[in-house]
Amino acid sequence: MRTPLDTADLLACAVAAAQAGGGHALANAARRGEIVRADRHDVKLRLDFEAQQQVVAAIRRHFPDHAILGEEDPYEAALPTHEAGYLWIVDPIDGTVNFSHGLPLWCCSVAVRQGARVVAGAVYAPELDRLFTATADGPALCNGRPLRVSETADLARAVVCTGTNKSEEAGLPPLHFFERIAAAAQRPRINGSAALDLCWVAAGAADAYFESGVYLWDVSAAGLIVERAGGRAETLQALDAKQVRYLASNGRLHEALRRLLAEPPDGRAGGSRAPLAVQRP
Repeated sequence: MRTPLDTADLLACAVAAAQAGGGHALANAARRGEIVRADRHDVKLRLDFEAQQQVVAAIRRHFPDHAILGEEDPYEAALPTHEAGYLWIVDPIDGTVNFSHGLPLWCCSVAVRQGARVVAGAVYAPELDRLFTATADGPALCNGRPLRVSETADLARAVVCTGTNKSEEAGLPPLHFFERIAAAAQRPRINGSAALDLCWVAAGAADAYFESGVYLWDVSAAGLIVERAGGRAETLQALDAKQVRYLASNGRLHEALRRLLAEPPDGRAGGSRAPLAVQRP
């Protein structure tokens, strides 16, 4: 049986990789207009692919035999086999639309999973000069300082971040859930970066985050950071091997939000597929 690697070593690699990817994007921001493809919901830049190459190269230098799943890999590609080893989950630029418009709310997210458990993660926001980190056996930090979730216990006073999922075929219209949150919470927010939204929850700047269709590379690192900051993060439903319905909170609001989001738009109970264990330390 393979001896588990030290989480400090894994985190050091995650940090180096996130800084390599995020640093490359920032250094080449003048090329943010080099669009590979775009649609109504999203945009892909040449820098997305270049930044992922930088991240992958940094991981390979430390752990050449580990599997890697990146956002810019073909979506139809099979999820790498990882049951007996390590899987790195990479989003080179989370918040590409923000980045392409010159908004600073974007980041590079790198997580490493052993089996089904995320054991280390880093989220680097270059334009904000913030590095969020956590390990499964250590604290959540931002630039080396401890993070702690908020103490908000009343949903009516909560700031809840959400997003507009890109998968209409999932049958989960995002505005349906946004309306529910807007009616119950003090302030819903759509910021355009799931990983950063989760980091705001970990930092206590937001109280919860929900999205009806988000990807593993968006939430794996930041979900661990939320949990190590004292919050809760969970997959509510697996939509496919890589996309999930996802909820994170300060913990105090979690059950209220679960009840609020329990019924999907068509009134049926929320799905029969087993959730993916994407990061439960």
